[in-house]
Amino acid sequence: MQALTNPAGGGPGAVPRPPVVRELLLVAGLFVVYKLGRRLALGRTDAAFRNADRMWDLERVLHLPGEDAVQSLLLRDDTVVHLANVYYATVHFPATVLFLVWLYLRRPLHYVWARRVLALVTAAALVLPFTLPLAPPRMLASTGLVDTGRLYGPSVYGPPNTDHLSNQFAAMPSLHFGWALMVAIGLIAATRSRWRALWLLHPLITLTVIVGTANHYWLDAVAAAVMLGAALTL
Repeated sequence: MQALTNPAGGGPGAVPRPPVVRELLLVAGLFVVYKLGRRLALGRTDAAFRNADRMWDLERVLHLPGEDAVQSLLLRDDTVVHLANVYYATVHFPATVLFLVWLYLRRPLHYVWARRVLALVTAAALVLPFTLPLAPPRMLASTGLVDTGRLYGPSVYGPPNTDHLSNQFAAMPSLHFGWALMVAIGLIAATRSRWRALWLLHPLITLTVIVGTANHYWLDAVAAAVMLGAALTL
């Protein structure tokens, strides 16, 4: 594990800090390519719902806990479910950006490593919407799950047929979870505090939120973790 989370090349000062303009362009370019790539995978709604039914059945065959068990816990209190929606809508991207900015300023070597891993995971995530379009569980009436974002707010998605900003049929993998896990791994690798393992709370909370809000299946998170593990070995 240490080999996977320690970037090669020596200590924090082993490499110079990359030019900030270049890094901004790289990160912005990656984000734009990812958003456009997901949009290009639109138009396979029927396949997305068929795959969703299969995914739900596969999780039951694997005896994974039902997503409804997590959602029922959130729905016990309106404030809790609202906070879960807020976490889903507002923490994912800003937390990753702050993570990269902090590494860039304080741990340049770790920054280069983390940026490369995140880029690999994000690029790999572009493939699945083309090969495995997947409707999220909140869209499957048979699951008994509700769209907590729509019912309790805030919601980051509009109706699928009018939402021109995102591809809601690209549930797998969950980059919410993949990025959150990388943030935790990166901060654990880059810091020396005895409490640094607490950074794992971020992916743990994220996993609870993405499943409890019915935006993702358990296997979406598993797929993201597998992709991240592969990227860490390269």
